[in-house]
Amino acid sequence: MERTTTLRRLVANGTGTAPQRLTGLATGLGIPAADLLVIAGHPVPTELLPPGRDAEALRRFAYSAGHCDHARLAELRAFVSSLPRPAVVEPFVRPTWPGHRPAATRVAAVLRDLLRNRGFGLRELPFLGLSRSTLLAMVRRCDPGPYRARQLSALAGPLGWRLPDLFAVADEPYPPGLRPMVHCHHLGRVFEAAVPLSTARLIEATAEADRLSAREEHGVWQPVSQGFAGECPDLC
Repeated sequence: MERTTTLRRLVANGTGTAPQRLTGLATGLGIPAADLLVIAGHPVPTELLPPGRDAEALRRFAYSAGHCDHARLAELRAFVSSLPRPAVVEPFVRPTWPGHRPAATRVAAVLRDLLRNRGFGLRELPFLGLSRSTLLAMVRRCDPGPYRARQLSALAGPLGWRLPDLFAVADEPYPPGLRPMVHCHHLGRVFEAAVPLSTARLIEATAEADRLSAREEHGVWQPVSQGFAGECPDLC
């Protein structure tokens, strides 16, 4: 409850909170500083954003990581965190979205910037159980409606966010007992750890994800249909 109260307060009045204060608060909340700056309406410095890297390498990494169960995700996150950071960082490249339309609502702008913080555009995201048209609608308007709770529950996991926290930021009532659709926040924690990685390191991480999951290569996009959210130890 304290976390959601803090997040709601930052959504309403975060521009009056100094970025240094937000960085310290992010550590206590277990939320990336870049995300908390977005929530509070502050710009994110480039040193907190991912370096320029190949979008296809990021897509393949996200896909491969999505095939790991919880035990393997923990191993993969440790491996990703151990990889050396690039000595020379390529300039950040903002992910593109079809149509290049700016977000029309605050919630849509926040969701788009949270995805940007991880380097994700539409095509780099792992399988979420949502259509591309739905994802586009979320980062363009994300209006309140009967399906928004389901949509947020699909996106929260890859962002590394727990459902009550993301619902608080979106000012969406959190239905008790709601569970992530396909992926829980443990997958997103792997993506958080991968934010500083270069293209070459992403390729290494992808190979490790495939080794851990023992996924067979079929030459086509075959996502895990149900994911591992149902096995999440935080929800059992």
